[in-house]
Amino acid sequence: MWITAPVEDTDARGNKKRTTRNCNEKRGLPQGSPLSPLLSNLYMRRFVLGWKRLEYERTFGGHIVTYADDLVICCKRGAAEALASMRQIMQRLQLTVNEEKTHICRVPEQYFDFLGYQFGRFYSPKTGNAYLGTRPSKKSVKRLIRSIHEQTVIQTCLLDAEVLVESLNRKLRGWANYFQLGPVTGAYKAVDMYTKTRLRRWLQHKHKVRARVYSRFPDEHLYETLGLVRLSATTRNLPWAKV
Repeated sequence: MWITAPVEDTDARGNKKRTTRNCNEKRGLPQGSPLSPLLSNLYMRRFVLGWKRLEYERTFGGHIVTYADDLVICCKRGAAEALASMRQIMQRLQLTVNEEKTHICRVPEQYFDFLGYQFGRFYSPKTGNAYLGTRPSKKSVKRLIRSIHEQTVIQTCLLDAEVLVESLNRKLRGWANYFQLGPVTGAYKAVDMYTKTRLRRWLQHKHKVRARVYSRFPDEHLYETLGLVRLSATTRNLPWAKV
């Protein structure tokens, strides 16, 4: 939440590149460094302690949920004042709040995303009753689809089909192992549809098939012969998936 936003810079050849002030001044840690989440937790601990010592938790009924450098403050009252108080503490800690990602969300009327999940009010398709829950966010699904697209471009057609499918399966299983809370059936079906469409198109290019692609590579060939993972089939072990 308080990561410094990237800016654009120009190199000697006139090409634009994304950078930060800390990078230019050779300060801080490179992106992906294992020390980054550790230092984030150390700073966030100071923030949480300050929040409690200033009695903001009692004043706003505001409970903090943090993960590395991301946080959500769940307030019962005074959300705008709580946001201002959060900014003040962050400023005292010399941390920068990412204003583009920081906003007030009123639940259950609105939804918000946190750690790849969307939180808000949902309705049971069986009973029609409303409940507060989670589901994979649209950004998370789009990010996975974009990754599948990159793995199935024409340039990868030199790979064996079994090698490509195994790579796709690792990605699909890893994604589903994380996104298995709440009603995930809709997201799983969307990912399944896109994955098999991309794989079928990839096989079309690899084998230079121009027509009757579906009859040449039906679902049975993708799932049974090549062993492609079907995420929607795994929801039978998740009783809450279809809620």
